[in-house]
Amino acid sequence: MRILIANDDGVYSPGICALAQVAQDFGEVRVVAPDVEMSSASHSITASRPLSYKRTPLKGIEAYRVNGTPGDCVALGAHHWEKVDVVLSGINLGPNLGNGLWHSGTLAAAKQAVLFGMRGFAFSTPVGEDEPDWEMLKRWAAKTLEILLPDERLSLVNVNFPMTEPRGMRWTRQSVKQYDGKVVPGRDPMGREHFWFTVVPIEETEEGTDRWAVEHGYVSLTPLRLDLTNEKELAEALTRHPLA
Repeated sequence: MRILIANDDGVYSPGICALAQVAQDFGEVRVVAPDVEMSSASHSITASRPLSYKRTPLKGIEAYRVNGTPGDCVALGAHHWEKVDVVLSGINLGPNLGNGLWHSGTLAAAKQAVLFGMRGFAFSTPVGEDEPDWEMLKRWAAKTLEILLPDERLSLVNVNFPMTEPRGMRWTRQSVKQYDGKVVPGRDPMGREHFWFTVVPIEETEEGTDRWAVEHGYVSLTPLRLDLTNEKELAEALTRHPLA
């Protein structure tokens, strides 16, 4: 099995190294990741300039850096390495839960894999003041891959680890109760106005969702799809507004 590893934190993130080390037990591994952090890049691709693809030392793992987005990295990685079976993205420093999936660069790499006919799995973990427990995360990443990789019916799955040793694993749905972003105005030292876009913690979570699972100490596994069609509203629109 050929496993391509990408992320949005950049090629030098400890999370991508940890994930690549785990993946080596499941197949051939190659890392292709952004040369700088591209968090919240969503599913953007670079079409206005050429991209570079440069070999990068990474603790004995074959790795390359790209001056582009997570989606670019998967595209170039698949171009330079034929017959890739699966793309793993992460382990991201910061969770990708609920409506955060819309702008997640981590998930975008997994989605790009599916668009190219491969399978894609994204991995994320919350971060606090201390460095994440990478050895613990590597153990649970391995347990997750033991479930995901053999099951070819699973094509796109978003995985989130809790901050501490998990109580177990849960299949979940995406939490879409409310949007958790806001704009915070401020001024720089020169007195010029600027703005930060940040998130607002969601206090209430519904059982069975990705947020609920992580908050209660479980590894969250959320199967996703690329089809954005709202089937319910489509059916209702066909009834209310039949079109010739």
